[in-house]
Amino acid sequence: MTAADWTTIGQPQDIRLVVADMDGTLLDERSRIPDGFWPMLARLKRRGVEFVPASGRQYATLRNMFADKAAEILDGGELSYIAENGNVVALDGKVVEVHGVDLDVTRHVIDLVDDAAASGEHNVGLVVCGLKLAYVQRSDEPFLDEVGKYYAALSIVDDLHEVLDFAQEPSAYTPDGNAEIVLKLAILDLDGSERFTNEKLTHLRADYQVVVSGKLWVDIMNIETDKKQGVEALQRVLGVTPAQTAVFGDYLNDLLMLEAGDWSFAMGNAHPDLKAAARYIAPSNVEHGVLKVVDRLVA
Repeated sequence: MTAADWTTIGQPQDIRLVVADMDGTLLDERSRIPDGFWPMLARLKRRGVEFVPASGRQYATLRNMFADKAAEILDGGELSYIAENGNVVALDGKVVEVHGVDLDVTRHVIDLVDDAAASGEHNVGLVVCGLKLAYVQRSDEPFLDEVGKYYAALSIVDDLHEVLDFAQEPSAYTPDGNAEIVLKLAILDLDGSERFTNEKLTHLRADYQVVVSGKLWVDIMNIETDKKQGVEALQRVLGVTPAQTAVFGDYLNDLLMLEAGDWSFAMGNAHPDLKAAARYIAPSNVEHGVLKVVDRLVA
């Protein structure tokens, strides 16, 4: 399929759900929410359209970024979110779906990353992403600076094996419970994630999703979980069809998500695989492409 340019969309459409990735998609070149986002959100509210950030970022991080200003526009309400690459789905401030990985693979990946770091082969560290907190043992400034962009609720521990002493299997999760479960395992390689993924993680692909989510990041997740599943969960709850859904992305962890919306957009700066899969090409994130396209889709 050859994607069409967004300008070929000639008139407003019956859109009820807009889902946008964050880094490289909605956010600008400095990873900031564009000033024009907030007037757009107010316009979508007036037209009954749900806007949902979809990210590998932690749920707490997304809420920190959006919640206060969104509440002013949404009359005290909250945005919905797809966080942790689909492992946490929240509707109007209430978590409605949670997925995770088992403790055996968590232990295995802790050991694998520890060995790779100790050998000096890779400049890596691991984030064990829990429902309540994210946990790290590497504590140097370059590592924490990068991790801090995505994980606001962060705990530094002496040894990530400590998390295994109190975390529970994903099956222990209940909406009103207090269990800490491991949502995903996020590996940060400051020298680039693709080589580490190809050399160290291929054996996990049969049983887990191994998703390169950025130039420095790779996520290991439940094999049935991704952003697409998060979009579909919200479609079910909201009674929205794929034909009423617009989806925007730029990187490989957005690839499956594009299938959830008939109105699928790869950003002008997107990975070639996304441009090959999307129905349309939007302007780049630097050009505030999401805002421009939404303005045309939802007049």
